[in-house]
Amino acid sequence: MRRNPAPAELEPVEAFCNTATLLHGEDELARPGAASGWLRAHGYPEAVAPADLAALTEARETVRAFLVERTAPEALDALNQLIRSVAGAPAVRPDGTLALAPADEGPAAEIVRTVLEALLRDGLTGRHATRLKACAAPECRWVFYDRAPSSNGLWCDMDVCGARHKMRAYRARGGAAAHREDKP
Repeated sequence: MRRNPAPAELEPVEAFCNTATLLHGEDELARPGAASGWLRAHGYPEAVAPADLAALTEARETVRAFLVERTAPEALDALNQLIRSVAGAPAVRPDGTLALAPADEGPAAEIVRTVLEALLRDGLTGRHATRLKACAAPECRWVFYDRAPSSNGLWCDMDVCGARHKMRAYRARGGAAAHREDKP
C-alpha cells in the first residue's frame, strides 16, 4: 500500500496487523518460516510453534476488528479479553511510559503485549487517537495511519480500495448504461 507508515509509537500495531494482506491472500504468520523471519526482523522472539502462531493470528484479527469499529461492543469485549489474557495490571515505567505486566510468559503473549502497549498508550487517546485505522473495504482491512488533517480517510489506498468502492457504487446506480437510457 502507498501510505506513509504510522509514527514510530504506533508502528508495532500497524506492522503486526499488516502481517496479513487479505486482499492478496497473504499471511506472514501462516507458515513457521515466514513467521520466524517477520518476528526476527521486528525484534521479537521467534514464536513459531503452531499454538503460538495461532495465538498471534487470533490477536492480530482481534486488534484489526477493533480498529475497524472501535465502538462495537463485540470488538471492545474481544480486545478487553485479549488484554486480560496476556497482561496483568498496567504499570508505569520510570520513564513515564505504560507497561503491561505479564499474565502469561509465553513468546506469543510477549509479542501481543508489545502491540497492546503501543495501542493503549498511543492509539486510543491523545494526538494519535482514531488516526490508526483499518481500510473500510471488507476484503482488505489493511491497517494505516490517516495523516489527513481532518482524519477522515477510509481507504488504505484511494487508487485501489477507494477506486473499487467508487466503481461498485457507480455500477449499483446503473453506471453508464443508465445515463445512456436517459438520453434521446
